[in-house]
Amino acid sequence: MAINKNHEFEELGGIKCAIVEKNASKERVAFLKDLLEHNSFEVVVVPSPPPKAAPAPKPAAPPKPAPATEGDPQQPQTSIPIAIGIEPQTTPPQPQPEPPPPETFTIGVTNLAFNPTNAIFGRLLKTKDGHIVTQAYWYQKDDISRDEIPYYEQKL
Repeated sequence: MAINKNHEFEELGGIKCAIVEKNASKERVAFLKDLLEHNSFEVVVVPSPPPKAAPAPKPAAPPKPAPATEGDPQQPQTSIPIAIGIEPQTTPPQPQPEPPPPETFTIGVTNLAFNPTNAIFGRLLKTKDGHIVTQAYWYQKDDISRDEIPYYEQKL
C-alpha cells in the first residue's frame, strides 16, 4: 500500500510492482517500456480495467401546470390548434450506443524502490544516446532529451 499517491504499488499479472503509469495508450506503453528496459528495469504491462459506467440519467418529468381558473389574470387563456388527421409521434428516439472505451494499460516495474518522479528529477534514467531523461522527454513533449539546461533554469 502506498504512503501517498506519488509512490504506488500494485500486483500486476501476479507480480508485485511499483506503478509507473496508469491508463497509458499503446504508443505510450511502447515508449516507456523501451526506455525503462534500456535502464535495466523489468517492465510489467497489463490492460487497465475499464472505467466504471456512470448511471444513466433519469428523464426529467415535465413540470405540472397549476390549475388555472377562468377569472385568474395570472394565467392567460390560450388555445392550441390541433391539426386534424395528424397523429403525434409515438416512437421515442433511439439512444446512441456509447463508443467503446479506449484501450489503456497499466505500466509497472518489479523494482519496488522505483518512483518516476524521483527517477526524472534525480537524473537516474538515460536515453539510448546517453543523455539524461528530462521531464519534457518523459512526457514526450520533446523528441530528444535536452539535458544541457536544468529544468529549473528553462524558460517557459
